[in-house]
Amino acid sequence: MLLVLSDEHKEHLGFLPEVDSAVVGEFGRIAVEFLKKGSNPKIYEGAARKLNVAVETVQHGVEGLMYLLTESSKLMISEVDFQDSVLVLGFSEELNKLLLQLYLDNRKEIRHILSELSPSLPHYHNLEWRLDVQLASRVLRQQVKPVVTFKLHLENEGVRSARVLQTDPATLLHIIQELERALAEVKTNHCRRILRNIK
Repeated sequence: MLLVLSDEHKEHLGFLPEVDSAVVGEFGRIAVEFLKKGSNPKIYEGAARKLNVAVETVQHGVEGLMYLLTESSKLMISEVDFQDSVLVLGFSEELNKLLLQLYLDNRKEIRHILSELSPSLPHYHNLEWRLDVQLASRVLRQQVKPVVTFKLHLENEGVRSARVLQTDPATLLHIIQELERALAEVKTNHCRRILRNIK
């Protein structure tokens, strides 16, 4: 799978051939550091002074490199696909090898950082249910009014919580049909391809 870069990202990365390979390696280290701790304008200013270029140029270069590394790591692009993706930038062979090495050295760490940044959602722990049927009341002697009550236990980062839901059997059957349809959709070839690329 090839990574498609927009013209803007190509323009941001266009600054890299103008600097030494050691500077590109430093930009890669800064890009990974920014993923961990966030952006620091002072580092951009210091690098811009040393290179005698505008601060925005350095910032765009580092951010372009950060985008290249994060998107490649997110999609788990192979070495060959990464080289083919970078080939369209028109860089020298040495710079392409340097970018590949940056990617290979940092992809596991970047994936770990990205996984920590993803939101933590509650997940299923347990389910209790009860079926209540009202057969009669003072007003109506013969009636059947079924209600299904659920107690859904969820867990989020070790903290457990419970939600109580109540519905009638017709709505419950509709929900079951929709969930079964969604599960069947996940088993299609199209969804499998998408899920394979997400992992």
